[in-house]
Amino acid sequence: MPAFFLDEKMDPTTRPEPSPVELEIQRIHGLMEKSLFTDALDAANRVAAQHPKNRDALYMVAVSQRYLQRVPDALATLARLEAVHPRFSRLYQERGHCYIALKDAAGAIEAFLRAVNLNPALPASWSKLEVLYRMTGQPDNAQMAAEHVATLAKLAPQIVAATAFFSDGDLAIAEQIVRQHLVAHGDDVEGMRLLARIGLELDVLDDGELLLESVLQLAPGYHAARYDYARVLLRRHKHGAAIEQLETLIKIDPQNRFYRTTYATAFVGVGQHERALEIFRELLADAPRAADLHLSVAHTLKTLGRAQEAIESYKAAAATRADFGDAYWSLANLKTYEFSDEQIATMRAAEAADATQLVDRYHLCFALGKSLEDRGHYQESYEYYARGNALKQSESSYRVAVVERNTREQMRVCTPQLFSHFAGSGNPAPDPIFIIGLPRAGSTLLEQILASHSMVEGTAELADIQRIVLELSGREMTDEESRYPAILPELTPQDLRRLGDQYLADTQTYRTGKPFFIDKMPNNFRHVGLIQLILPNAKIIDARREPMACCFSNFKQLFASGQEFTYSLEDIARYYRTYVELMGHWDRVLPGRVLRIQHEDVVDDLEGNVRRILDYCGLPFEQACVDFHTNTRSVRTASSEQVRKPIFREGLDQWKNYEPWLGPLKDALGDALPR
Repeated sequence: MPAFFLDEKMDPTTRPEPSPVELEIQRIHGLMEKSLFTDALDAANRVAAQHPKNRDALYMVAVSQRYLQRVPDALATLARLEAVHPRFSRLYQERGHCYIALKDAAGAIEAFLRAVNLNPALPASWSKLEVLYRMTGQPDNAQMAAEHVATLAKLAPQIVAATAFFSDGDLAIAEQIVRQHLVAHGDDVEGMRLLARIGLELDVLDDGELLLESVLQLAPGYHAARYDYARVLLRRHKHGAAIEQLETLIKIDPQNRFYRTTYATAFVGVGQHERALEIFRELLADAPRAADLHLSVAHTLKTLGRAQEAIESYKAAAATRADFGDAYWSLANLKTYEFSDEQIATMRAAEAADATQLVDRYHLCFALGKSLEDRGHYQESYEYYARGNALKQSESSYRVAVVERNTREQMRVCTPQLFSHFAGSGNPAPDPIFIIGLPRAGSTLLEQILASHSMVEGTAELADIQRIVLELSGREMTDEESRYPAILPELTPQDLRRLGDQYLADTQTYRTGKPFFIDKMPNNFRHVGLIQLILPNAKIIDARREPMACCFSNFKQLFASGQEFTYSLEDIARYYRTYVELMGHWDRVLPGRVLRIQHEDVVDDLEGNVRRILDYCGLPFEQACVDFHTNTRSVRTASSEQVRKPIFREGLDQWKNYEPWLGPLKDALGDALPR
């Protein structure tokens, strides 16, 4: 195991102190270990009364009730627990113990099976299943359960415990256990893989990738680890490398649904949407009630511009379960779909239900916000948008101060002297055209205009500059002083050329031979200095939009991933101010380097701004760029349906419908408000 990993981003010592409720849960656990179940029950009931959805309190109430021989009460408590935490495996294990106490073998088997289907690292459930199967004359099933017991027995007890906690979402506890184990057993491939999976859940992808590479060096035939490795590569936008790993696995197990689903997703990543659609539909034919497959088919159809087919697939996904928030939000995110009264009523009921999971709830809130906005019910629409943002922000660790500090560093490090010193360095190829700015600022429109030119390849929001930034940053904590951008003056011309070469090589997979290509990752505005150093002849276009319209449009948008600054009006305003400040710096130190295109100006004078863009890029005028809406290319962003229509003015001032509630946003934007 790489030694550095033990001191890095997932270090549990960096976490905040336990809350009073967590401390009380720990105390109750201690009472239960001492078999003081009456005291434990009283204490757990007090916590549950104050926090009726607290998973651990309800679980401890049920366990204490069973040990006090109050089995019907325990089952009632477990029913309450299931209503709010239906994927908590140990509630079903506890239910199995209750049914054993009632001598209900069939009920116990069903409960233990649900437990191990959610969490295979439950030795007690497998052991009970083995006994119950033998008692009920099911020798084959008993043998299967015994094999699971034997498999778990071969693993270190710490790994079994950590895996159980991981399966139930208790990542901090799982991480702490596996770390302590790996300090003494650094080459335990199961521990390394588990720590990598925790990293995948916590979005610490670089460490996860390196860990899994080490696992595969030690155990190249470990297929589960190779699959995890492919997933990490996919999350890191290394789609070509992920495809290679998945093809290795599919040769071994060609019918594996997990491998094939991820394989299709990788093809989406490299822009081979027809191939992805073919695989998704093959999978769906075998599992017509698979909600996620319906959703994947719909997303792919939307990207391909087949809107009506996408709508039908989104509806099919929603029909699989009433609270499938992503299906409803995806319909709303088309920006052109109108919900029926019945659909709105279904969404309202699902959003209000206690059993609805957090991820579904905030998707439903954003969908309701859009559907009510379309009907002109702006106050209630705003309330749903605000609720959805608050729910989404509750699971985010984003801190705008980190971005602000990095901005100050960019301005300190990236001086005219730096660029003068490295003049002539980097890769001189003119191929890339970067479109930067904030999301929802008109960048997809500019991309569609340029991608309609015969010499320009439209690709996607590429993560390659971010990967180079990560490489330069080193393995740092977010609260520590970053190596990037401070490291830029220490690089050599050879380093800059290598990084420029690396960027062009890594992005080649998205190209089909046209002379120029677009990288539309908006967040690259933070790295204009780096782009100048490694790709000095690349074109850079800043897509800008009126601040209130841009910021509120971000507040209304639920992004598939990233853009964590958008879930608070204060964070959005501070991020926008940082963006304006940094772009002003680039204008001063690299005068004329960046072309600024104001979205409102494009709407007012399309052809004039098309000519301005093409002149800047050194491209001849083509009428197809003005007729961008006739381009049938795939578009992956939230504006996909909008850029397939002629340009329109209706969206410019939509934010004014919400003006009564946007005073805090105006105040936070301050002097960034004037154009």
